[in-house]
Amino acid sequence: MLAKIDTCTLNGIDGEKVECESDISKGLPSFSIVGLPDAAVKESKDRIRAAVNNSGFVFPVKRITVNLSPASTRKIGTHFDLPIAAGIIAASKRIPCSKFNGIAILGELSLDGRVNRINGLLPMLIALKQLGVKKAIVPFDNIDEAKYINEIKIFPARHLTEVMEFIENEDFIEPMGNLGNIDSESQVIYDCNFGEVYGQENAKRAMEISAAGNHNLLMIGPPGSGKTMLAKRYPTILPLLDELHALEVTKIYSIAGLMKKRSIILERPFRSPHHTLSSVSLTGGGNNPRPGEISLANHGVLYLDELPEFSRKALEALRQPLEDKTVTITRVNSTVTYPSDFVLIASMNPCPCGYYGDSHHECKCSMGDIRRYMARISGPILDRMDMHIEVPSVAFDEMNSNNRNSRSSEEIRASVIVARDRQKNRFSHAKISTNSEMDNRQIKRYCRLNEDSNALLKTAFTKMGLSARSYNKIIKVARTISDIEGKEKIETNHLMEALSYRNLETKYWNI
Repeated sequence: MLAKIDTCTLNGIDGEKVECESDISKGLPSFSIVGLPDAAVKESKDRIRAAVNNSGFVFPVKRITVNLSPASTRKIGTHFDLPIAAGIIAASKRIPCSKFNGIAILGELSLDGRVNRINGLLPMLIALKQLGVKKAIVPFDNIDEAKYINEIKIFPARHLTEVMEFIENEDFIEPMGNLGNIDSESQVIYDCNFGEVYGQENAKRAMEISAAGNHNLLMIGPPGSGKTMLAKRYPTILPLLDELHALEVTKIYSIAGLMKKRSIILERPFRSPHHTLSSVSLTGGGNNPRPGEISLANHGVLYLDELPEFSRKALEALRQPLEDKTVTITRVNSTVTYPSDFVLIASMNPCPCGYYGDSHHECKCSMGDIRRYMARISGPILDRMDMHIEVPSVAFDEMNSNNRNSRSSEEIRASVIVARDRQKNRFSHAKISTNSEMDNRQIKRYCRLNEDSNALLKTAFTKMGLSARSYNKIIKVARTISDIEGKEKIETNHLMEALSYRNLETKYWNI
């Protein structure tokens, strides 16, 4: 007897429908799974056998062949347990294949038949919905992820016996209700605020510009000046994710197993990996490629503290994702592409001891030590940072001032949202939404400079030894500054401010 059940597999963040065919025939007792299964799928044979027996069913002592079609696609994950077990029981009880029409089954089994939580449920359900599946049986522990999936009935199951009862009688499991469309206007409560930061008004201004135009930012300053404190508050000035981006981010976190019973991610991700991480941990990979830190930071912030302490291999691995906004991981068994559209915020000390150029402490480093330390940051990586700012030590009077007029995160975010709305309207007919994404053609169209600005930029290009990429980034930053101030054209003062965010190379890298 043959049973056919629909399920799904993942390729990157996209799902692909898989047909699980279970055949029971005469012959010597055996149990084989074919169709390019990975180790987790191969190991499922022992879990399935125990789960079937412990659930009150009889595991057939016959020749069992399970085919996961299409056979050319590699099958990864433990969520094939439940469809394989249900197929074997259905084939042994001679349940007609028509009973499974239009139903997809996903779930991992315990030895006692319980249905366990799985990773990557959200992208698989979205793919199944797009492929016309109308019903899906999923683990009960995953119902939070399925709340926003419309046009497909979700039936949460706790045990293998419930699934088989459902096949016989669909009323046995009540479908869960969904929450409709994602409310991108929902409020997210942050536990920190820019209003708590003493001084550093120049750094806050730079972060406002960075957030408004999605520009990468490098902070240089002595220990204790507030670089990390500022970076951790950066997400509080970013607008919440819209529905499309929220689903994309949630898909990645679902695949990585980081949802923790959350239904949707609306706040911008903030990832701050330790400097000892490997290049594979940063970009993603493994035998079965998984998303790395740059993909987990998609549509959010990747913060690299103590930038020179990261391995050169890890930093150089950032070069292509920063340009392409995607990362492709190629292994012998598979090739997957994950999105990596993030803002890179980095911080570093100006020298090994941390006090070069500081007015409050004496630097004990030699010029050779400083050059070697700064040389850990390659020119191509430095060139990809749109803005370089200095974060000096905070004075005593600033920390004890009673008349603090520092803007709160809410005030800065309001300014950022207005600037981003201007960019969204400007690029309404393009495939981009922020100034940092402009190509050369769009820069010429939307960033025209007057004669004085052109002359200023020409002088700066020669004296500062700028590259073509740096030239474009300065213009993009100037365009963002003009958007914050509500100006239609880039004025000379906007360009001068943008140039001020590129003048630290002479002080720290050309000494």
